Amino acid sequence: MSTSIQTLSPTALWKNFDNLNAVPRASKKEERVIAFAKNFGESLGLETFVDEVGNVIIKKPATAGMENRTTVVMQSHLDMVHQKNASTEFDFDTQGIKMLIENDWVRADGTTLGADNGIGVATIMAILESTDIPHPPIEALFTIDEETGMTGAMGLKGGLLDGKIMLNLDTEDDNELTIGCAGGIDITAKGNYIPINYSTPQKSWKISIKGLSGGHSGMDIHKGLGNANKLMNRFLMAAAKKLRIRIHSIEGGGLRNAIPRESFAIIVVAEKHETALQVLVAKYANIYKNEYQITDPDFQLTIETSENVSTVLKRVFQGKLLRSIYACPNGIYRMSPDIKDLVQTSNNLARVFVKDGKYEILCLTRSSVDSEKMDEAQAIASTFELIGAQVSHGGSYPGWEPKSGSAIVKLMTEIYEEMFEEHPHVNACHAGLECGILGKNYPDMEMISFGPNIRGAHSPDEKVQISSVQKFWTYLLETLKRIP
Repeated sequence: MSTSIQTLSPTALWKNFDNLNAVPRASKKEERVIAFAKNFGESLGLETFVDEVGNVIIKKPATAGMENRTTVVMQSHLDMVHQKNASTEFDFDTQGIKMLIENDWVRADGTTLGADNGIGVATIMAILESTDIPHPPIEALFTIDEETGMTGAMGLKGGLLDGKIMLNLDTEDDNELTIGCAGGIDITAKGNYIPINYSTPQKSWKISIKGLSGGHSGMDIHKGLGNANKLMNRFLMAAAKKLRIRIHSIEGGGLRNAIPRESFAIIVVAEKHETALQVLVAKYANIYKNEYQITDPDFQLTIETSENVSTVLKRVFQGKLLRSIYACPNGIYRMSPDIKDLVQTSNNLARVFVKDGKYEILCLTRSSVDSEKMDEAQAIASTFELIGAQVSHGGSYPGWEPKSGSAIVKLMTEIYEEMFEEHPHVNACHAGLECGILGKNYPDMEMISFGPNIRGAHSPDEKVQISSVQKFWTYLLETLKRIP
């Protein structure tokens, strides 16, 4: 618990965020945070229940005089992305997030912060426990597993909610009203190989890529950020061609929805090439620093000796694997022809694991056009099927079709203009929000997403702006007051 965080304004919101961040809540490991949310609702004497997949629903009557207003669903997801720097010692399964205040921002100490979507959850909690905030009937919907499969949203049955308006609190720019989003699909390519002994006189080396900016594989995919898996593979290809290095293992990236920041490879090389290897590392370090000096200023490509290993990939298989990863698309595939500056389709080469006779490559493809999403997914599958990998598609979820003329969009646009004397940016985003999925069982519900400024989501650089949270809070309160 952080006393300094709890003194920030609005105190009710920050207190709940601090309490929430004391609870480990990785996707697919939400048992403790589900119990936390359930106990919270019950402690307030509100109707509280957990549905069959683990979503927590808490219902609060309207304040006096607003009983006949439209019931509003306030929705955020309980899980968070657990990522940390390699140098940070932290156990996400047992420790709460350590938070720091830096000027106008709150961040974590070497890990993700959980502002995505913890600020939204804390906001809803503050409304639920309030005694002096005017609001219509509220249904709080806390979904699970948004970050790694949307299974909470997918599993929510129709008929549990009565609300006709949904306020999703999962947008990361405080001047945006999001009314549409991309769908996504997971691609997994995996297989086995037979390691062979490497007997040529040699020394083992560890190649490390660190310090990339990382970020959200949807919201940040257009920024041209370095992908550690792509950069490592590019170097290994060059080293294999020039110096005939052999690969023992590769481990890069982590979660599908995070742009990979780090990658590590153990290689061996004949003694006669050791000096040339170090020269090649220095050469590519300079190349990468030049290419990514704006987007990834802290990038590092380093080499150090490693404990000697005796097994490597067969040369033919090594070549096929490197070429398939090289060919795998990463980043923007197509921009939207309909909405200015919106990424329509993209892919994130999220994880590469090669070790002890097994390999696995994970991708997340996003698109606001379902047919194009599936076309990109098939292209990626074909790339890895050519080397004999078993490729599976899973976790597919639909996009959210924008409805710019809905009453809630018009109302919140008017309120924003009145309060802040500027026009909000009403848009669709390339991230995967739950609204499109939830709308399948609640097709008549009007939906909109908004939130405070959050930067670096899904990475240890994640931070949330204090003044923006205050702006978001006052905007929300005025919206609740004026929903008819």
